[in-house]
Amino acid sequence: MKQTDNYSIDGIEEQIKIVHLSSAHGDRDVRIFLKECISLAKVYKNLQVHLVLAGVEERIEEGVSIHSVPTNLGGRLNRMWNTVNQVQRKALEIQGDIYHLHDPELLRIALKLKRKGKKVIYDAHEDLPRQIMGKSYLPMKGIISWCVEHFENFVVKKLDGVICATPFIAERFLKINANTTAVNNFPLESEIDFVQNTTAEKANSICYIGGISPIRGIESLVKSIEFTDVKLELAGAIAPEFRVELTKLKGWEKVNELGFIDRQTSMQLKQQSIAGIVTFLPFPNHINAQPNKIFEYMAAGLPVIGSHFPLWKSLIEKNNCGICVDPSNPIEIADAINKLVKDKALAKIMGENGRKLVKEVYNWNAEEKVLIEFYQSLIAK
Repeated sequence: MKQTDNYSIDGIEEQIKIVHLSSAHGDRDVRIFLKECISLAKVYKNLQVHLVLAGVEERIEEGVSIHSVPTNLGGRLNRMWNTVNQVQRKALEIQGDIYHLHDPELLRIALKLKRKGKKVIYDAHEDLPRQIMGKSYLPMKGIISWCVEHFENFVVKKLDGVICATPFIAERFLKINANTTAVNNFPLESEIDFVQNTTAEKANSICYIGGISPIRGIESLVKSIEFTDVKLELAGAIAPEFRVELTKLKGWEKVNELGFIDRQTSMQLKQQSIAGIVTFLPFPNHINAQPNKIFEYMAAGLPVIGSHFPLWKSLIEKNNCGICVDPSNPIEIADAINKLVKDKALAKIMGENGRKLVKEVYNWNAEEKVLIEFYQSLIAK
């Protein structure tokens, strides 16, 4: 993967201050710090990049000046009010030119920053109204979701631009703000392990590596193994009560429970497996997400069996690097597994397609260019 060259902004000689703001994220957040802040600090010679967070160590790291405000104890509402106010005060002390907001709760101060003559960007990490609708425990979630969406729309319409974590979220905000772009959360090169020996002999198994919970479709996955002749290599921590439920299933007899595994073991497992599985159930925060797990399987040269969400189908099936299925249907999952087991040539082609795409398209270096072009356009105005 080719790194972006270091260059200055055309026609701009003075230093420009970009200030990223978050009241809810930590200082090692992958999207905010490791991707966006570091990329901007690396490629532009005449930019100062600042990051304001709560309860972190103040320092300069990778060219990014990290500032801290006190952490407010007392729950989410206290954070959404007091911490946001403190973030605003610190942000104004820095006297930035562009403010990049990473939390919906910060929209409360967005127009205040605008009134001071600042350019303000909203970074939509999630489709918050749909995420709220997926929270079964939340009372009056329909009303809350409606209020949140209308508030987001009202503020975002007046901002200088919107950056979205997926094309689906970008499609929503494009109707409100024409200066909207998708900067996908594709993995950093350091997050991806590319298999070197793609001709290694395969074991008669498929793998799932990651968090194990009911909403990730694990019950249907275990049930599906009953209708195949393969083993399921299941890597990840399982809550004791959920494990009890899984062990009652007939398919559990063919499950190799690995628990948490390290990066090296994960790579060996992917080398030996016929396919990688990621059959999350259709919760709102899954349907429009792009889990790194998909790209990790692809980078390892594995065909992916994924959920049949439209976004995932456009990624997996459109690029011929796997098969999408109904994640709640064990028979459909089993049919996909059996197809790849029987047709080794197809599995190999799909695996090679996926590996090539991660190297060339689905990586942060490609998205970094989109981010830089967005800022170039914003500053030029």
